[in-house]
Amino acid sequence: MEQKTIIGLILGILVLVSLVQAFQLNGLKEKINSGTLKVSTASSASPVTASSGKTVGSVPASVKELPQMVGGC
Repeated sequence: MEQKTIIGLILGILVLVSLVQAFQLNGLKEKINSGTLKVSTASSASPVTASSGKTVGSVPASVKELPQMVGGC
């Protein structure tokens, strides 16, 4: 096949994928606006204390289970 044909096919596929994603996004927006799709938030966050002793924010509970030191170069 010629180079122009291949580029045209790739461009056509990209346009088709973007159209499908646009319809999916529109469907999600409609579900959110109508209230049929519930958007949840993380509720298992815990405050983080910096080395100075100040509370600086919150992180998910799963982060607490990570090792304190990570090996590197």
